[in-house]
Amino acid sequence: MKKIFLLILIFIGLIFILGFFLWQGIYLPKDQGAVQEKLFLVEQGRGVEEIAIQLDNHDLIRHQLLFKFYILAKGISPNLQTGVYKLSPSMSISEIANKIAIGDVYTKRITILEGYNIRQIEKEFSEIFSREMDFTQFYASDFEDQFEFLKDVPEERGLEGFLFPDTYLFNYLASEEEIVRTMLKNFDRKLTIKIREEIIKQEKSIYEIIIMASMLEREVRTFEDKKMVSDLFWRRIELNMPLQIDATIVYILQGESWTFDQMRREVRVNKNIDSPYNTYLNRGLPIGPISNPGINSILAATYPKSNQYLFFLSTPEGKTIFSRNYEQHKNAINRYLNAN
Repeated sequence: MKKIFLLILIFIGLIFILGFFLWQGIYLPKDQGAVQEKLFLVEQGRGVEEIAIQLDNHDLIRHQLLFKFYILAKGISPNLQTGVYKLSPSMSISEIANKIAIGDVYTKRITILEGYNIRQIEKEFSEIFSREMDFTQFYASDFEDQFEFLKDVPEERGLEGFLFPDTYLFNYLASEEEIVRTMLKNFDRKLTIKIREEIIKQEKSIYEIIIMASMLEREVRTFEDKKMVSDLFWRRIELNMPLQIDATIVYILQGESWTFDQMRREVRVNKNIDSPYNTYLNRGLPIGPISNPGINSILAATYPKSNQYLFFLSTPEGKTIFSRNYEQHKNAINRYLNAN
């Protein structure tokens, strides 16, 4: 009896030791004090065995066997999801396994400012995601079956104007197509039925409105001034007057980083540059948008505020000065732009 009792005690002790080993290995991190995080890629088709080996090779877990045991014991093997994960040796096997099982992938937050053109958007994404992004490879026709607002965009035109400026959260491995589609979906939500009905009522196209909004975004700061300038621009078009928008020259010459004074000099020198975007040479709207406008600029283009002005200028501080005729406009230029 004593021997049996002793064997039972030994067995219980072994069970306790094994349990403690399993608990420690699964629920305690490999390095509690680790502060460095590592990017860990779970590739398509990788099984538990391969993931365990990779985790071990990256010094993220204590034992491969314990990782596999936890996955199988929890029955979450079918749930393991591909993607890039931010992991640390300060995380336990249970934390790492559950993170991969729920697909808590590494994401990047990015804010695209109103008025950014497609070149600037590409640069922002390239810097944030540490890889070259090319959104100019896509045409409106590539997505027109999914988004009705693209149907009136001329064939072989790009997506300038429709990559809606906002704050986004993207999977670190998100493809350019996934990013573009997400931004187009956001545009689709923002362009409400009421706005679309108003555009139809005015016998304009969505593309025309976005072209106008893209120029308002680059030329004017406040919502109220945008509505005023919108009416001014639409009337100049009706009167067959050139729009003479400096921002279109900046777009042609890729002068997004120019200072105010540099912009004035470059526009003055390049007013006759040959381009379908040049609103000094060509009458009417330019061939396409020059930026990706926010909702206020779209609303201003759709709902202009009636006024009697035909000219305006923006001061270096961003104030909009309106004039009824060219003589007043020349006086405004001398007062606000040539005073120094």
